[in-house]
Amino acid sequence: QVQLVESGGGLVQAGGSLRLSCAASGRTFSTYSMGWFRQAPGKEREFVSAINWYEDITKYADSVKGRFTISRSNAKTTVYLQMNSLKPEDTAVYYCAAATLIRTLIRGTSDYWGQGTQVTVSS
Repeated sequence: QVQLVESGGGLVQAGGSLRLSCAASGRTFSTYSMGWFRQAPGKEREFVSAINWYEDITKYADSVKGRFTISRSNAKTTVYLQMNSLKPEDTAVYYCAAATLIRTLIRGTSDYWGQGTQVTVSS
């Protein structure tokens, strides 16, 4: 099993920045790709970004390209999402995800999920 714990959510004004973190643990955590999804009220969960184990592949949803940056810690067990130029439409619960293959994340699903962290952007 893999456990994922997110942190860093909160309330920010439009144009501001937040940095989300997700720490992974578990005996079976190996060369996993990690990523972020979000779910706004009344909407389905959507893919935001993903990064593979070797950090040579990163993917972003069109809605966040140029504003969000995904990265991993040196130990590769923590993934970050730096969110700049935040907009009210970025308001959602953000979920960390981990999967053995990055294409699993890009296709909109995951092997493991975190519990979610709320991000609220005020106008």
